[in-house]
Amino acid sequence: MLTLFRRHVRNCNFFGKSRLARGNRNCKLKCPIHVEGSLRGESVRKGLDLTSWEAASDLIAQWNASGEIGVVKPEIPTVKEAVKKFFEDAHARQLKPPTIKKLKNLLETRLLRWCEDRGFQLLKQLDVDALRQFQASWNDGALSAQKNIERLRGFFRFCCDAGWMQKNHAKALKPPKAAGLSERVKVFTADEIKKILKACDRYPTLNAFGYDNPERVRAFVLALRYTGLRIGDCIGLKRSHLEGDRLFLRTLKTGAQVYVPIPKELEGQLEMIESGSEYFFWTGNGKRDSAVSVWERTLRRLFALASVKGNPHMYRHTFATDLLIRGVPIEDVAILLGHSSPVITAKYYAHFVKARRERLEQRVRALWM
Repeated sequence: MLTLFRRHVRNCNFFGKSRLARGNRNCKLKCPIHVEGSLRGESVRKGLDLTSWEAASDLIAQWNASGEIGVVKPEIPTVKEAVKKFFEDAHARQLKPPTIKKLKNLLETRLLRWCEDRGFQLLKQLDVDALRQFQASWNDGALSAQKNIERLRGFFRFCCDAGWMQKNHAKALKPPKAAGLSERVKVFTADEIKKILKACDRYPTLNAFGYDNPERVRAFVLALRYTGLRIGDCIGLKRSHLEGDRLFLRTLKTGAQVYVPIPKELEGQLEMIESGSEYFFWTGNGKRDSAVSVWERTLRRLFALASVKGNPHMYRHTFATDLLIRGVPIEDVAILLGHSSPVITAKYYAHFVKARRERLEQRVRALWM
């Protein structure tokens, strides 16, 4: 049991009085408050550096609640409050907008809505069984599910670090089996690229913003093809990023610096664009995500016109695999793609690196035959 008492100073009226005076709460001089006693076998006798009896009582109540002297359990927020604090921390750590967008989709759009449907408000309700039920509600592909489990683990790790939870229950979630990254990489064939470029000449002008202008569409396709940029970075391509036939910019997703020379065909196509803006493929007004959606629709119409199945990211894969097959070292390809490490590049393009190695082996063997 823990007991509070005042240690009266010399000029206090209660100084030197009976032990009953130690419990006087109305000391005019607000003499310092001490605590003595034991809690779960641990003894204590020390000052609390407090003069308010109410504040001292609250502190001792928190010690009793935690079951340990000097330990105060943090106030545990609701799931909604925890998600809000998580994003405050994410912004403080200056996470990239694409990363925050994916986290918001998982936590705000999906997790909070799922908790609301089931009446879950407290973090302690999100145990292993609850999280498995949440995972079962996903319609994600194998790779997307793996990524979302990683994001979910990150959120609950944040909750554990804050002292709101004792265990990261998301670690118990098992990701679905998926094929290797290199096996999922799809590229455009040379014939498909020709069909898409021919379709650019037949592409109709659909609006006044220039997004569907045939010349601009062709330039956009060539930019994706010869730079290996993600669609968001390609849309953010500025005139100041070009110096003759050289392109230099910082990527939106990772902040990596990308430098790549471009062919004359793309250079000439970009010079023809007159947008009245510092950007080649965007007005600069509104959100870049909106421009991404517009260009994705444009490319879907273009692919349908060319009778080709594909997506914008396949141009990035095509760019990388062409370089690897032509003998460019994977370390150099990683730099051109803006990857933080060649290891990441190798994970995606291991199949093509192997194909290149096999061809080199065949050429070497041919020398000795």
